[in-house]
Amino acid sequence: MKTDSEIQQDVADELNWDAAIDASKVEVTVKDSLVTLGGQVSTLWEKWEAEQAVQRVAGVRSVVIKLDVAPLDAHSDADIAKAAQNVLSWVSGMPKDSIRIQVENSWVTLSGTVDWDYQRRKACSAVRYLSGVKGITDDISIKSDSPAGEIKEDIEAALERRLDADEQNIVVSVSGKNVTLSGTVTSWWQRDRAFDSAWNAPGVEQVTDHMVISY
Repeated sequence: MKTDSEIQQDVADELNWDAAIDASKVEVTVKDSLVTLGGQVSTLWEKWEAEQAVQRVAGVRSVVIKLDVAPLDAHSDADIAKAAQNVLSWVSGMPKDSIRIQVENSWVTLSGTVDWDYQRRKACSAVRYLSGVKGITDDISIKSDSPAGEIKEDIEAALERRLDADEQNIVVSVSGKNVTLSGTVTSWWQRDRAFDSAWNAPGVEQVTDHMVISY
């Protein structure tokens, strides 16, 4: 098992390796395999990239992101709202006028209702790229018609398809349209695969992650 100092060095190296991140402004601290990123980045996308970079490092059990977004160029809330509206109109597979946009102090709140989780994720990803955005609140709802029993069966079937037999230590619990994933995984990759499997099931409105990463 890696020591905290080894994890810290590996995280720092991974951040430096990623060309999308200005690692010189990011501070890395590690305690009990929990990584905390502090400092400052210039875009929300860079902040997201930094979080993904940490999750690629073996030995990391959890991540706390305390990065501030300080855009290089100033943009008014009206400009950001207009840019968000324009970019969402170009997202393929997005129902017209399904997403509402609110901007306050460069923070974007997305609300409305879509048919599938991939549409929600596409909307958030598109806005994340915009210059001047400091953060996103995702209040987008997903239409749901499937009963709880079918949701659980669909997710468990997806996990069987996507994970090897020795990786299937994940417990799926469903209450109404809300899913909870618990159990153990051996990597962030497995966790993300399970999380995506749950969100892709028809009828899911919320997924709670109680999975533990065990190296």
